Amino acid sequence: MVEFKSEAALAAMRESGRVVATALAEVERAAGVGVSLLELDEVAREVLRKAGATSPFLGYRPSFAPVPFPAVICASVNDAVVHGIPTGYRLRDGDLVSIDCGALLDGWAGDAAVSFTVGAPRPEDQRLIDTARRALAAGIAAAVVGNRTGDIAHAIGTVARGARYGLPDGYGGHGIGRRMHEDPHLPNEGRPGRGFPLKPGLVLAIEPMLVAGGTDTHTTDPDGWTVRTTDGTRAAHVEHTVAITEAGPRVLTLP
Repeated sequence: MVEFKSEAALAAMRESGRVVATALAEVERAAGVGVSLLELDEVAREVLRKAGATSPFLGYRPSFAPVPFPAVICASVNDAVVHGIPTGYRLRDGDLVSIDCGALLDGWAGDAAVSFTVGAPRPEDQRLIDTARRALAAGIAAAVVGNRTGDIAHAIGTVARGARYGLPDGYGGHGIGRRMHEDPHLPNEGRPGRGFPLKPGLVLAIEPMLVAGGTDTHTTDPDGWTVRTTDGTRAAHVEHTVAITEAGPRVLTLP
């Protein structure tokens, strides 16, 4: 069932979105050579605690997961696409890191993700990240009343495929509100004019995931969570929570 949010609900989601934006900014600021993924998780936990928010990630256990998720961020490094579990791994010069974070505040969720490099960036990694950001911007621009989810998917896919990047099969965005994952599902590739109609009050987490090697296939680590590229090439993941309004798309997870 799809829930359309009132202006009051959107205002509340904007506050949870600010918490997510702050957590992501603090994590990126703290990331450096020698810093562990567990230490980055602690940075995000402290932001949530200070804001009086909780994590929709911590303890989350969908049907595919063998164990509940044990952290408040997903930390995916290099060939990990999404859902990386923070470990004691210490970041190295040139690592490509994707951080996904959510917050629950006053009963409403926010969800966003960023990708960045640690130390000296490789030109090919920066191009991948920049293209993922362009794909996200294109998806957001298509999130207008009168369009459908297929229009957002088509916008994202056009940017990604135009740069010859892969899009992991089955992964994409989703509705969001009182729960982190709500209907409708939002693919990262699709046909314009198809899918769920975009109406005022619909809120979507739009999240392109791009694979440098151009493949769409993926594997899952023994931890049951971490999704990796099958060709070993790097991936980037970016995301914003976006409301559909009569005045155009409203990004709720900006600082």
